[in-house]
Amino acid sequence: MKKTDISKQMATESVGRLMLRLSIPAVVAQIVNLLYNIVDRIYIGHMPSVGSLALTGVGLCFPVVCIVTAFTMLAAQGGAPRAAIAMGEGDIKKAEKILGSCFSLLIILSVIITALFLAFGESFLMLFGASGETVGYALDYLKIYAGGSVFVMLSLGLNMFITTQGFTKISMATVVIGAVCNIILDPVFIFALDMGVKGAALATVISQGISAVWVVSFLFGKNTKLRLRAENLAPSLKILLPVLALGVSPFIMNSTEALINVSFNSSLQKYGGDLAVGAMTVCSTVFQFAWVPAQGIGQGAQPIISYNYGAGDMRRVKQAFFDMLIMNFSFIFVMGALVELFPAAFIKIFNSDPALVETAAPLLRIYAAAMMFFGVQMSVQQTLISIGKAKSSLFIACLRKVFLLVPLIFILPLFIENKVLAVFLAEPVSDAVSIVTSVIVFIAVFGKELKKRENQSAKS
Repeated sequence: MKKTDISKQMATESVGRLMLRLSIPAVVAQIVNLLYNIVDRIYIGHMPSVGSLALTGVGLCFPVVCIVTAFTMLAAQGGAPRAAIAMGEGDIKKAEKILGSCFSLLIILSVIITALFLAFGESFLMLFGASGETVGYALDYLKIYAGGSVFVMLSLGLNMFITTQGFTKISMATVVIGAVCNIILDPVFIFALDMGVKGAALATVISQGISAVWVVSFLFGKNTKLRLRAENLAPSLKILLPVLALGVSPFIMNSTEALINVSFNSSLQKYGGDLAVGAMTVCSTVFQFAWVPAQGIGQGAQPIISYNYGAGDMRRVKQAFFDMLIMNFSFIFVMGALVELFPAAFIKIFNSDPALVETAAPLLRIYAAAMMFFGVQMSVQQTLISIGKAKSSLFIACLRKVFLLVPLIFILPLFIENKVLAVFLAEPVSDAVSIVTSVIVFIAVFGKELKKRENQSAKS
């Protein structure tokens, strides 16, 4: 979309066509972004002799990835909807101040995160469930990945401000450029230069660095509606407090993934050893096949919902929600069905070790049992974030992970003889309860909020 046409199209174009136009590049971008982790794990899992242990070691770094992503989303997913709402209200200056403050916040957060993981990396990994055989591989990956976290946060976080303006092709290019570089560099560093796990981490950091340069260059350029300007880079508490309030929900969603991963790995290490931890690494990665592309659909819907909510057009807000719900539900339902029908095929993508496949296949079916209906909760939560309902989205995020999943990981093995199965069973139980609860909360909040906004728009 051209810069001059964006506002008009957000307000007048058919919601379904507009969402497809915004969602397809965002979905492609999310799928390609998923390759950063998946390609690493595929190559590492097929390293001669040590593939299984190396794969488990890199899987132990997943909480680190979650923490980096969480702080990125705190700034970006809290800031991008606020910027879109300001654009819908016609206040471009405010939207650019939000962008500038979030840019500086991302840099500050990345420096803090890097320092912590470089200083206490090994202690964190042992807490995450590492063993004497896997901690070396995990530490090799962690040190390099943490050192490049500023590139990860800038490319991922600022890209959301490009998407929220409607420049989805540019945001897709951001991810594609990095992923293509990663796919090319991985085999060079891992095998040709014999760097192993260190090579995988270095390939990821270099690729994200290239993406970060692309994003920053675009936002400082003349082709964007919202520009990064020097006068807006000083962080403003007045700007950042509402951003942080809205970003708390996606922050908790991502940071609690780290808590969940630690809980899973520590319990599975206790009950099943490295093989069970390796099975969880594969299962959690397979789960990303479903929910990561669905995030792209949510990113396509967010600008439409936020802009029209800011402009007071509740009919388009409702239409965007229902279109997103249909897309998310359909996609995740199909992915969930495929996982249930062919679990071994998904596992062999990462490692064909017969012992791992035999262990992980039935566990994957249990782990993903409620996945087919998860599109409902994702649509509900994205909509609440898009209209600025921080408390409701925060409650839903906390319910599934903090209040249900983590306790169940430790409680269910007390009552089920097969301890490893009990740990995996915690996922579908918490998913089912949280999906039902999120629908109830949404019904109570959404209609009331839209009516309130309609009244405000009528008065103004």
